[in-house]
Amino acid sequence: MYGFLIFIYLVVCVSLTIVILLQSSKGGGLAGAFGGGGGDMGAVFGGRGAATFLSRLTTALAVGFLGLSLLISFVNRGSSSQPQSLVQHEQQKQTVASGLPLAPQGTGQLAPAPIPAATTPADSGQ
Repeated sequence: MYGFLIFIYLVVCVSLTIVILLQSSKGGGLAGAFGGGGGDMGAVFGGRGAATFLSRLTTALAVGFLGLSLLISFVNRGSSSQPQSLVQHEQQKQTVASGLPLAPQGTGQLAPAPIPAATTPADSGQ
């Protein structure tokens, strides 16, 4: 189901991008390149039909985009209770299999290097 939702989400994203680019702006946009700004579109959609059709399609795709975004986030949230890295998962499997812990889980920071004792000429016997 998750894969199907992602596929539909990608289709909506690409469609929304195309519809936004097809809309004519003050500069003409890409709609002029495909006949959106000329008289040919008027024969199909009417005088302002192309603009209202594209704006309604944009609104519908934007609502679908938002709805799918929320739906995917809710579906993904319930898929795992605690995110883990692959290394932690493998360590957990080995710990369960052997019954003994492999190594303590540290903070990932290195221990500070020891500070060497200062030597003076008086300490060396000179």
